[in-house]
Parts: sequence; structure tokens; C-alpha cells
Amino acid sequence: MTNKSKTSPKLSQQNVAILGLGKIGTILLQAMLREGLLSAKRVRATVTRPEKAEALSKELGIQVGTDNAAAVRGADIVLLAVKPQTVGAVLTGLRDILKENQLLISVAASVPTIYMEERLAAKVPIIRAMPNTPSMLGAGMSGICKGSNATAAHLELAQAMFNTVGRTAVVEEKHMDAVTGLSASGPAFIYIIIESLAEAGVKVGLPRDLATLLAAQTTMGAAKVVLETGQHPAQLKDAVTTPAGCTIDGILELEEGKLRVTLIKAVVKAAQRAKELVFS
Repeated sequence: MTNKSKTSPKLSQQNVAILGLGKIGTILLQAMLREGLLSAKRVRATVTRPEKAEALSKELGIQVGTDNAAAVRGADIVLLAVKPQTVGAVLTGLRDILKENQLLISVAASVPTIYMEERLAAKVPIIRAMPNTPSMLGAGMSGICKGSNATAAHLELAQAMFNTVGRTAVVEEKHMDAVTGLSASGPAFIYIIIESLAEAGVKVGLPRDLATLLAAQTTMGAAKVVLETGQHPAQLKDAVTTPAGCTIDGILELEEGKLRVTLIKAVVKAAQRAKELVFS
């Protein structure tokens, strides 16, 4: 189930703690503040270094410190945005602090909800999410799932948060590593495709800036058509491919170069790697 609906007004009354205010935590925070979804005075965040905390506090206009326990106390929603390898240590430190009336949302790649639940004393509802980097421009894709203590209402609240940075898909947790391999790693694969198309444009005589513009806008336009028409990509491809035209010759080159198989293998490999990530 995917969603790009209006966000819930309930969030504006929530106290939020963001543990690990790095890239994705900052992206989500800025988007929610921009949309009026959160109140800056209700947000507390943490980082590991005091000097960084001071700088971010001034830059973002929120309270930033280094004490996770202090940030969590009194929070309605806790966004866990630390590296996967540190999730265990962070939650162990909060074992007796996080309570059943708080919602924990984790964006730590590959860390299962049961792993997090086992490190907390209370039956804290947990939502696991996997956003991607285009979220910085509101064009993100996030997969979310719920742990054993979370409800449909918790999922709805999490969707409201991630809808501010793009689209969301509610999935079963068994699919989260696949989500990581496809939509979280996927932008890197697409950038290589755009770069390659631009290089091809240069090869046939186009200025590099024009070739890059053509490649990027064409990629974005094609994706938009898929999303808005709901048609299968194969149907859309056939509509562009006229008999004895130039497109079919290009497609033949792609097939001979095994682009299709290579992309499939890239996603499969990334998903497999997500399953193998070691955390403590």
C-alpha cells in the first residue's frame, strides 16, 4: 500500500526526540518543520559531539544535545536515526527509560524490530522505516513496517511523517531488506544510468551540460509517466518503440549488453547485503 496523502495534524502536538541527527534525521526534521507538521519547540535531538550539537542547535532552531536519555524523557515519538552498528548500545542505554506510551521509529538499515524490542524492558511500539536520499527534495520513497507492539494507528502516524518527504509503502517486515536493495540503494543505480546517458550524449556531439539535462529530465519524465498512468513499463516502452525506428535499435544494444539482467542482479546483491549487515 502506497500513500502520498495529506499529513496528520496530530503530529503538531507531539513531542519528538531525534536520536542521531545525521543526514536522514536532518532531512526528515527539516521537511516536517517546513510542512508545519512539527513545532520546533517540541523537538529535541542528539549527536555524539558537543560542538556539533551547539552548531546544529543554532542552525536548525531546535534543542540539540548529547544525552539520549534526556532527549527521550517526555517524548511522544522517538526517531532512531543512528548507524545500525550502534542501535544495540543506544537501546540498551534506554532500556528502562522508553515506555509503552512512546512510539519508537527506526530508520537504521537492516535492524529488525524484534532485535530492538528485545533490548527494551517495556513493550514499546516500534515502526521500522527505510527512506531514501531523494527525500531531501520531497521526492523520496520510504518503506515502513510495524513491530509486534505497534498498531495501525502507529503506522498511520509514521506514514504522516514520511509522507512529508515523498511516498510511503507499508510492507511486511520480511520485505524490508528488499526495499533497502531497491529503493534505498536504487538512486545510486539510477545516477549511473543518467551519467551513462549523458556520456552517450557527449559521444554523439552534445555539450555536457545539455546532455546531462536531457538525460536527467528524460529519466524523471519517464518515471512520472509510470507513476501517474499506472501502466506497466513494458507497455510504455512499446508505445515509444515504433516499427523499424531508432528506438528498437537502441533497445537491441541494451539487451545485448545485458542491462536488464545487470540491474536485476544489482538489486538482488544489495538486498542480500542488507540481510548480512552486522550490528551489535
